[in-house]
Amino acid sequence: MSFSNDVREELCSYINDKDKKFACLYGMLLFSKVLSPERICFQTESSISSERFAKLFKSVFRYEPECIEHERRSGNILRCYDITDKPIIEEVYSRYRLSAGNRAIDYDIVSTGSLGVFTAGIFLAGGSVNDPAKEYHLEFVSPEEELARELAALLAEIDIRAGITTRRSQYVVYVKESESIEDTLTFMGAQQCTLDLINIKIYKDMRNKVNRIANCDNANIDKVVAAATRQTEDIQLIASSVGLDSLPDELREVAELRLENSDMSLKDIGESLSEPISRSGVNHRFRKLSKIAENIRKGGGLIEK
Repeated sequence: MSFSNDVREELCSYINDKDKKFACLYGMLLFSKVLSPERICFQTESSISSERFAKLFKSVFRYEPECIEHERRSGNILRCYDITDKPIIEEVYSRYRLSAGNRAIDYDIVSTGSLGVFTAGIFLAGGSVNDPAKEYHLEFVSPEEELARELAALLAEIDIRAGITTRRSQYVVYVKESESIEDTLTFMGAQQCTLDLINIKIYKDMRNKVNRIANCDNANIDKVVAAATRQTEDIQLIASSVGLDSLPDELREVAELRLENSDMSLKDIGESLSEPISRSGVNHRFRKLSKIAENIRKGGGLIEK
Protein backbone atom coordinates (compact mmCIF):
# COMPACT_ATOMS: atom_id res chain seq x y z
CA MET A 1 0.00 0.00 0.00
CA SER A 2 1.27 3.48 -0.87
CA PHE A 3 1.88 6.23 1.67
CA SER A 4 -1.02 8.18 0.09
CA ASN A 5 -3.34 5.28 0.81
CA ASP A 6 -2.04 5.05 4.37
CA VAL A 7 -3.02 8.71 4.80
CA ARG A 8 -6.45 8.14 3.23
CA GLU A 9 -7.09 5.12 5.47
CA GLU A 10 -6.21 7.06 8.59
CA LEU A 11 -8.28 10.09 7.59
CA CYS A 12 -11.33 7.91 6.93
CA SER A 13 -10.94 6.09 10.24
CA TYR A 14 -11.82 9.14 12.35
CA ILE A 15 -14.54 10.76 10.21
CA ASN A 16 -17.27 9.19 12.29
CA ASP A 17 -19.73 11.81 13.56
CA LYS A 18 -22.34 13.98 11.89
CA ASP A 19 -20.35 17.24 11.79
CA LYS A 20 -17.16 15.56 10.53
CA LYS A 21 -19.05 13.72 7.80
CA PHE A 22 -20.73 16.94 6.68
CA ALA A 23 -17.43 18.90 6.61
CA CYS A 24 -15.50 16.12 4.86
CA LEU A 25 -18.16 15.69 2.15
CA TYR A 26 -18.14 19.45 1.60
CA GLY A 27 -14.44 19.31 0.77
CA MET A 28 -14.95 16.35 -1.56
CA LEU A 29 -17.86 18.00 -3.39
CA LEU A 30 -16.26 21.43 -3.67
CA PHE A 31 -13.16 19.93 -5.29
CA SER A 32 -15.00 17.36 -7.43
CA LYS A 33 -14.58 17.28 -11.22
CA VAL A 34 -18.00 18.80 -11.98
CA LEU A 35 -20.19 20.82 -9.63
CA SER A 36 -23.12 22.56 -11.27
CA PRO A 37 -26.90 22.88 -10.79
CA GLU A 38 -27.36 20.28 -13.53
CA ARG A 39 -24.69 17.74 -12.63
CA ILE A 40 -22.30 16.65 -9.92
CA CYS A 41 -19.46 14.37 -10.97
CA PHE A 42 -16.95 12.99 -8.50
CA GLN A 43 -14.06 10.97 -9.93
CA THR A 44 -11.17 9.18 -8.29
CA GLU A 45 -8.75 6.33 -8.92
CA SER A 46 -8.63 5.62 -5.19
CA SER A 47 -10.94 2.84 -4.00
CA ILE A 48 -10.66 4.29 -0.49
CA SER A 49 -11.84 7.76 -1.57
CA SER A 50 -14.55 6.21 -3.75
CA GLU A 51 -16.03 4.16 -0.92
CA ARG A 52 -15.82 7.11 1.47
CA PHE A 53 -17.63 9.44 -0.95
CA ALA A 54 -20.49 6.95 -1.37
CA LYS A 55 -20.83 6.42 2.38
CA LEU A 56 -20.70 10.12 3.21
CA PHE A 57 -23.20 11.08 0.51
CA LYS A 58 -25.62 8.39 1.67
CA SER A 59 -25.18 9.44 5.31
CA VAL A 60 -25.69 13.18 4.70
CA PHE A 61 -28.33 13.10 1.93
CA ARG A 62 -29.91 9.65 2.34
CA TYR A 63 -29.10 8.98 -1.28
CA GLU A 64 -26.78 6.28 -2.60
CA PRO A 65 -24.98 7.45 -5.75
CA GLU A 66 -24.10 4.89 -8.39
CA CYS A 67 -20.45 4.16 -9.14
CA ILE A 68 -19.37 3.46 -12.71
CA GLU A 69 -15.85 2.16 -13.28
CA HIS A 70 -13.70 2.86 -16.32
CA GLU A 71 -10.34 1.22 -17.04
CA ARG A 72 -7.71 3.69 -18.15
CA ARG A 73 -4.99 2.90 -20.70
CA SER A 74 -2.56 2.74 -17.79
CA GLY A 75 -4.61 -0.09 -16.29
CA ASN A 76 -5.82 2.03 -13.37
CA ILE A 77 -9.52 2.05 -12.58
CA LEU A 78 -11.33 5.41 -12.64
CA ARG A 79 -14.39 5.39 -10.37
CA CYS A 80 -17.09 7.90 -11.32
CA TYR A 81 -20.15 9.09 -9.42
CA ASP A 82 -22.35 11.02 -11.86
CA ILE A 83 -25.31 12.61 -10.09
CA THR A 84 -27.99 14.22 -12.27
CA ASP A 85 -31.05 13.83 -10.03
CA LYS A 86 -32.23 17.45 -9.85
CA PRO A 87 -33.93 17.29 -6.39
CA ILE A 88 -30.76 15.78 -4.90
CA ILE A 89 -28.54 18.41 -6.53
CA GLU A 90 -30.85 21.15 -5.28
CA GLU A 91 -30.57 19.76 -1.76
CA VAL A 92 -26.77 19.67 -2.05
CA TYR A 93 -26.74 23.30 -3.21
CA SER A 94 -29.11 24.33 -0.45
CA ARG A 95 -27.38 22.61 2.47
CA TYR A 96 -23.90 23.70 1.38
CA ARG A 97 -25.10 27.14 0.27
CA LEU A 98 -23.53 26.75 -3.15
CA SER A 99 -24.17 29.12 -6.03
CA ALA A 100 -24.01 28.38 -9.74
CA GLY A 101 -20.70 29.19 -11.42
CA ASN A 102 -18.96 30.13 -8.18
CA ARG A 103 -16.92 27.59 -6.30
CA ALA A 104 -15.65 29.23 -3.15
CA ILE A 105 -14.92 28.04 0.37
CA ASP A 106 -17.70 29.16 2.70
CA TYR A 107 -16.12 29.23 6.14
CA ASP A 108 -19.54 29.55 7.74
CA ILE A 109 -20.32 26.04 6.50
CA VAL A 110 -17.47 24.51 8.49
CA SER A 111 -16.63 25.70 11.98
CA THR A 112 -13.03 26.39 12.92
CA GLY A 113 -12.82 22.97 14.53
CA SER A 114 -13.89 21.28 11.29
CA LEU A 115 -11.43 22.96 8.93
CA GLY A 116 -9.02 20.04 9.28
CA VAL A 117 -11.75 17.54 8.35
CA PHE A 118 -12.80 19.77 5.45
CA THR A 119 -9.18 19.77 4.22
CA ALA A 120 -9.12 15.99 4.65
CA GLY A 121 -12.10 15.86 2.28
CA ILE A 122 -10.14 17.91 -0.27
CA PHE A 123 -7.24 15.45 0.06
CA LEU A 124 -9.59 12.49 -0.44
CA ALA A 125 -11.01 14.20 -3.54
CA GLY A 126 -7.70 14.73 -5.30
CA GLY A 127 -4.76 14.73 -2.93
CA SER A 128 -1.64 12.62 -2.80
CA VAL A 129 1.64 12.45 -0.91
CA ASN A 130 4.84 10.83 -2.12
CA ASP A 131 6.64 8.11 -0.24
CA PRO A 132 8.79 10.20 2.16
CA ALA A 133 11.58 7.64 1.85
CA LYS A 134 12.01 8.89 -1.73
CA GLU A 135 10.78 12.50 -1.86
CA TYR A 136 8.94 15.10 0.22
CA HIS A 137 5.90 16.18 -1.80
CA LEU A 138 2.22 16.58 -0.95
CA GLU A 139 -0.38 18.01 -3.29
CA PHE A 140 -4.06 18.79 -3.78
CA VAL A 141 -5.59 18.93 -7.26
CA SER A 142 -8.11 21.74 -7.79
CA PRO A 143 -10.57 22.12 -10.69
CA GLU A 144 -10.36 25.92 -10.60
CA GLU A 145 -7.60 28.47 -10.07
CA GLU A 146 -9.43 30.62 -7.55
CA LEU A 147 -10.28 27.56 -5.47
CA ALA A 148 -6.60 26.60 -5.50
CA ARG A 149 -5.70 30.08 -4.27
CA GLU A 150 -8.25 29.82 -1.46
CA LEU A 151 -6.83 26.47 -0.36
CA ALA A 152 -3.29 27.87 -0.37
CA ALA A 153 -4.53 30.80 1.74
CA LEU A 154 -6.22 28.39 4.16
CA LEU A 155 -2.95 26.51 4.60
CA ALA A 156 -1.08 29.77 5.04
CA GLU A 157 -3.34 30.57 8.01
CA ILE A 158 -1.73 27.65 9.85
CA ASP A 159 1.79 28.61 8.66
CA ILE A 160 2.00 26.01 5.90
CA ARG A 161 3.74 27.40 2.83
CA ALA A 162 2.17 26.03 -0.34
CA GLY A 163 2.79 26.75 -4.00
CA ILE A 164 0.47 26.57 -6.99
CA THR A 165 1.20 25.15 -10.43
CA THR A 166 -0.79 23.83 -13.39
CA ARG A 167 -0.87 20.30 -14.77
CA ARG A 168 -3.06 19.12 -17.65
CA SER A 169 -5.52 22.02 -17.32
CA GLN A 170 -5.81 21.50 -13.57
CA TYR A 171 -4.42 23.55 -10.72
CA VAL A 172 -2.17 21.87 -8.19
CA VAL A 173 -1.54 23.18 -4.68
CA TYR A 174 1.69 21.60 -3.47
CA VAL A 175 3.77 21.43 -0.30
CA LYS A 176 7.47 20.47 -0.53
CA GLU A 177 9.10 21.03 2.86
CA SER A 178 9.00 18.01 5.18
CA GLU A 179 7.97 20.08 8.22
CA SER A 180 5.09 21.65 6.28
CA ILE A 181 3.96 18.22 5.10
CA GLU A 182 4.02 17.00 8.70
CA ASP A 183 1.91 20.01 9.75
CA THR A 184 -0.54 19.41 6.88
CA LEU A 185 -1.01 15.73 7.76
CA THR A 186 -1.50 16.59 11.42
CA PHE A 187 -3.98 19.36 10.56
CA MET A 188 -6.04 16.94 8.46
CA GLY A 189 -6.01 14.32 11.23
CA ALA A 190 -3.37 11.82 10.03
CA GLN A 191 -1.25 11.91 13.18
CA GLN A 192 0.10 8.37 12.83
CA CYS A 193 1.22 9.05 9.27
CA THR A 194 2.92 12.20 10.56
CA LEU A 195 4.86 10.08 13.06
CA ASP A 196 5.73 7.60 10.32
CA LEU A 197 7.06 10.43 8.16
CA ILE A 198 9.12 11.81 11.04
CA ASN A 199 10.61 8.36 11.72
CA ILE A 200 11.48 7.94 8.04
CA LYS A 201 13.08 11.40 8.02
CA ILE A 202 15.14 10.56 11.13
CA TYR A 203 16.29 7.33 9.49
CA LYS A 204 17.21 9.16 6.28
CA ASP A 205 19.10 11.84 8.20
CA MET A 206 21.00 9.20 10.19
CA ARG A 207 21.79 7.21 7.03
CA ASN A 208 23.04 10.36 5.29
CA LYS A 209 25.16 11.23 8.32
CA VAL A 210 26.67 7.73 8.38
CA ASN A 211 27.37 7.97 4.65
CA ARG A 212 29.06 11.35 5.11
CA ILE A 213 31.22 9.97 7.92
CA ALA A 214 32.06 6.88 5.85
CA ASN A 215 32.94 9.04 2.85
CA CYS A 216 35.07 11.26 5.05
CA ASP A 217 36.81 8.23 6.56
CA ASN A 218 37.43 6.79 3.10
CA ALA A 219 38.81 10.11 1.92
CA ASN A 220 41.12 10.26 4.94
CA ILE A 221 42.27 6.68 4.32
CA ASP A 222 42.97 7.54 0.70
CA LYS A 223 45.03 10.54 1.82
CA VAL A 224 47.02 8.44 4.31
CA VAL A 225 47.70 5.75 1.70
CA ALA A 226 48.73 8.34 -0.88
CA ALA A 227 51.04 10.05 1.62
CA ALA A 228 52.63 6.75 2.67
CA THR A 229 53.14 5.82 -0.99
CA ARG A 230 54.86 9.15 -1.71
CA GLN A 231 57.05 8.76 1.38
CA THR A 232 58.05 5.23 0.35
CA GLU A 233 58.90 6.37 -3.18
CA ASP A 234 61.06 9.20 -1.82
CA ILE A 235 62.89 6.86 0.58
CA GLN A 236 63.48 4.24 -2.12
CA LEU A 237 64.90 6.94 -4.40
CA ILE A 238 67.25 8.13 -1.66
CA ALA A 239 68.28 4.55 -0.89
CA SER A 240 69.09 3.73 -4.51
CA SER A 241 70.84 7.04 -5.19
CA VAL A 242 72.93 7.90 -2.15
CA GLY A 243 72.00 5.21 0.37
CA LEU A 244 70.12 5.54 3.63
CA ASP A 245 73.39 5.46 5.57
CA SER A 246 74.09 8.96 4.19
CA LEU A 247 71.08 10.27 6.10
CA PRO A 248 71.19 11.78 9.58
CA ASP A 249 70.27 9.16 12.20
CA GLU A 250 66.90 10.75 12.97
CA LEU A 251 65.88 10.67 9.28
CA ARG A 252 67.31 7.20 8.62
CA GLU A 253 65.28 5.73 11.49
CA VAL A 254 61.90 7.03 10.26
CA ALA A 255 62.87 6.07 6.69
CA GLU A 256 63.60 2.47 7.70
CA LEU A 257 60.38 2.26 9.73
CA ARG A 258 58.37 3.46 6.77
CA LEU A 259 59.97 0.94 4.38
CA GLU A 260 59.24 -1.86 6.84
CA ASN A 261 55.69 -0.67 7.67
CA SER A 262 53.93 0.85 4.67
CA ASP A 263 50.56 1.03 6.48
CA MET A 264 51.82 2.45 9.79
CA SER A 265 50.40 5.81 10.80
CA LEU A 266 52.58 8.81 11.64
CA LYS A 267 51.51 8.51 15.26
CA ASP A 268 52.57 4.85 15.43
CA ILE A 269 55.89 5.62 13.74
CA GLY A 270 56.56 8.37 16.29
CA GLU A 271 55.86 5.98 19.17
CA SER A 272 58.10 3.27 17.64
CA LEU A 273 61.22 5.44 17.43
CA SER A 274 64.11 4.87 19.82
CA GLU A 275 63.28 8.31 21.17
CA PRO A 276 59.50 8.69 20.65
CA ILE A 277 58.23 11.95 19.16
CA SER A 278 54.86 13.40 18.26
CA ARG A 279 52.95 12.90 15.02
CA SER A 280 53.86 16.42 13.87
CA GLY A 281 57.52 15.67 14.60
CA VAL A 282 57.39 12.58 12.37
CA ASN A 283 55.65 14.59 9.65
CA HIS A 284 58.42 17.21 9.86
CA ARG A 285 61.07 14.53 9.28
CA PHE A 286 59.21 13.14 6.26
CA ARG A 287 59.09 16.65 4.81
CA LYS A 288 62.90 16.77 5.11
CA LEU A 289 63.15 13.41 3.33
CA SER A 290 60.85 14.74 0.62
CA LYS A 291 63.13 17.75 0.05
CA ILE A 292 66.16 15.48 -0.22
CA ALA A 293 64.38 13.27 -2.77
CA GLU A 294 63.30 16.32 -4.75
CA ASN A 295 66.89 17.56 -4.80
CA ILE A 296 68.02 14.20 -6.16
CA ARG A 297 65.34 14.32 -8.89
CA LYS A 298 66.69 17.69 -9.94
CA GLY A 299 70.16 16.26 -10.38
CA GLY A 300 71.65 17.02 -7.01
CA GLY A 301 73.52 14.35 -5.19
CA LEU A 302 74.96 15.84 -2.03
CA ILE A 303 73.07 15.97 1.21
CA GLU A 304 74.13 17.15 4.57
CA LYS A 305 74.56 14.84 7.54
